[in-house]
Amino acid sequence: MTDWLTPQEWQAVALSLRVAVWATLAALPLGLLTAFALARWQFPGKQIVNGLVHLPLILPPVVTGYLLLLTFGTRAPLGSFLAELGIVFAFRWTGAALAAGIMAFPLMVRAMRLSIEAVDPKLEQAAATLGASRTWVFATVTLPLILPGILAGSVLAFAKAMGEFGATITFVSNIPGQTQTLPSAIYAFLQVPGGEGSALRLVLVSVGVAMGALLLSEWLARRVARRVS
Repeated sequence: MTDWLTPQEWQAVALSLRVAVWATLAALPLGLLTAFALARWQFPGKQIVNGLVHLPLILPPVVTGYLLLLTFGTRAPLGSFLAELGIVFAFRWTGAALAAGIMAFPLMVRAMRLSIEAVDPKLEQAAATLGASRTWVFATVTLPLILPGILAGSVLAFAKAMGEFGATITFVSNIPGQTQTLPSAIYAFLQVPGGEGSALRLVLVSVGVAMGALLLSEWLARRVARRVS
């Protein structure tokens, strides 16, 4: 691939992979907790939480990026406080990972929630009647059953994070070598004469990654159905 892509193109692909991996890993624990809460728990404001989780799917991505800039920008109260601790998101690759993680979060939660809801609670109750603690029941009964759903949600989140553009470019701009991910690199190449070839190569990479992620997600979803049935 290094022979097929130029150094600048490869840099954008490598940064996108880095951003997508960290976005997925960072969102995974909170995504699993949120999915479990929405699937199993009853609490005041549950529908509000569900709406907030899915809000990035219906908001224009630029709005999400602007809200991140207002929250984590270096002049924002929270952003300036974090900057004093050495944690900076705005116009950094870490900010791209944050934006991508937020945009991918609803897809991750939805896949995990459907997997959790498909598990028969009677199986967990049976384990509990044998004296197993809640933690042990989750680790030995629930988790193995929902693991394909967790993997499917993670794959979808990774693919979404790889393709995130609007929120990312609004929050961290399009700085080559620092915040220029694959989608923003395609956009940049299309703005200059003679950049169509580079844009086309990156488009092919994007299509390949997206198709691979979707096929893997479908395969994992079928495993969920077979295991639960």
